[in-house]
Amino acid sequence: MRQDYLEIRDLRVTFDGFVAVGGVDLTVLQGDLRFLIGPNGAGKTTLVDAVTGLTPATGSAKFDGVELLGKKVHQVARAGVGRTFQTASVFEELSVLVNLDIAAGALRNPFSLLRARRGVPASVEAALETIGLAHLRDRRAGELAHGQKQWLEIGMLLVQDARVLLLDEPVAGMSADERAQTGELLRTVARDHVVVVVEHDMEFLRAYADTVTVLAAGQVLAQGSYADVQADPRVQEAYLGPAHDPADEVA
Repeated sequence: MRQDYLEIRDLRVTFDGFVAVGGVDLTVLQGDLRFLIGPNGAGKTTLVDAVTGLTPATGSAKFDGVELLGKKVHQVARAGVGRTFQTASVFEELSVLVNLDIAAGALRNPFSLLRARRGVPASVEAALETIGLAHLRDRRAGELAHGQKQWLEIGMLLVQDARVLLLDEPVAGMSADERAQTGELLRTVARDHVVVVVEHDMEFLRAYADTVTVLAAGQVLAQGSYADVQADPRVQEAYLGPAHDPADEVA
């Protein structure tokens, strides 16, 4: 069975002489639920922006042998890389089902878009089950709870056949129950996708991360299990100091 992976090498982003990301090397394998953490200004979101075509960068970021740097946003999406933002981007006046169906149509060619669909695409049905919203398929997206909107956005990436999911603080503002359901969803999705989660919620990270990569000042500071990272003196120093647990500061 083929295992997908995202490979980043010497990725650099500079803004008017300021080095926001300074030569990051990162490899994320399918099945490894990866969390990306770091102090504010560490370069986490900038790194994701670079990979997804929102920010110019040098170096290399490859998925499935395709170089992503230098491509436009829609080209990166067509290469199989999708992302979410802290605020879910859904069509609030449309139903859950229609949101997914529109997202599924994003990859159809112009001629197929002219043909009416017959029934619900299998990919949409599968996504409804995966994100746990099958029973709300006819509900307006604007009526969903905060966490459910985030799950819908993840579903919209799945029906677009995104094989790499880059998620920016997906549990921000969620209840404890929503965070737990999101964690289980991410575990499920990570089995056959490359998943990178930018996160500040250390309790969530402690419960669900397979591997943690710590960024500081635009560079990889440490990497490993949550326990390994928590015990690393460099990580402690980057947050508060060697006498403190970094989880307390970031949380």
